[in-house]
Amino acid sequence: MVERWQVPRTWRVLLAAARCVVVPVARLRVSGEVPSALREGPVIFAVNHVGPFDPVAVTAACRVARLAPRLMATGGLFRAPVLGPVMRAAGHIRINRRQANVAAAVDDVARALAGGAHVLGYPEGRITLDPGMWPERGKTGMARVALATGVPVVAVAQWGAHEVVAWGGFGPMVSAALRSLLRRPVVRVHFGAVVDLSGIDPRTPGAAQRATERIIDAITAELRPLRAAEPRLPRYIDPVRPLSLQRRHRPAA
Repeated sequence: MVERWQVPRTWRVLLAAARCVVVPVARLRVSGEVPSALREGPVIFAVNHVGPFDPVAVTAACRVARLAPRLMATGGLFRAPVLGPVMRAAGHIRINRRQANVAAAVDDVARALAGGAHVLGYPEGRITLDPGMWPERGKTGMARVALATGVPVVAVAQWGAHEVVAWGGFGPMVSAALRSLLRRPVVRVHFGAVVDLSGIDPRTPGAAQRATERIIDAITAELRPLRAAEPRLPRYIDPVRPLSLQRRHRPAA
C-alpha cells in the first residue's frame, strides 16, 4: 500500500515564494483550468522549457492555479549544497540524466502517482535549442510512465520567461534580470487539455516514442495561441543561447 501524498510545508512555502519572486520582474498571466475530477487524482503535467527562469514562473503559476505538483528535476539540483536539501524536503523527484540509474526515475514517478500526487516535468529534458523556441523532440520517460500507469497527461504551455533571465553565465543572467525589473515582460502559462494517448498499446514496439510525439504535439498546439504574434521566431532573441536543429520536432499534420 503506497502512502497518500501530503504536500510538505517546505513546498507550500516555496510555491508562495515563487509568486513573490515573479512579481517584480514579470507580469504573470495564467489561463486554462484543471477540472476538479483531475485535481482529485494523480496527474502528469507536461510543460515546454524555454529558459532558466521558467521553472520559477511555472511554480508561481501552479500557486495561482492552486496546484502543488511534485517536480521532476535534474539530479544536479539535488547535489547542490543548499538547493539539494530543499528539493528533497519539498518532495521533488530526482532524474539522473546520462547516468546508469536514470531508468529508476520511471519507478520513482510511478510510485509518486500511485500515492495520488500530481507530477510536473519537462518532456524535452532540456531548454529548447530550436531557433524558433518551439518544443523539441521529447525524451520518452514521461510517456512510459503515462502508458504504464494510465494516468492522464495535461499539456501545459508557457511563453515569455525566456525574456526574464538570459541563457547562461552570471553576467548575462544578472543583466537580463535587471532589465526585467524595468520592463516586466509578460509571462503566460496555460493549463491545457488532456493529451489523447488512446490507441497506443504500451506492449508494441515504439509505443513510448509515439506517445511522446503526441505529448509534444499537444504542448505545441497549446503554445501557438500564447505566441500568436511570434509565429516563427521569438521577438526577443537571447544572444547567448545556443541554437541547434538536431532535435527539431515536426508536429503531426
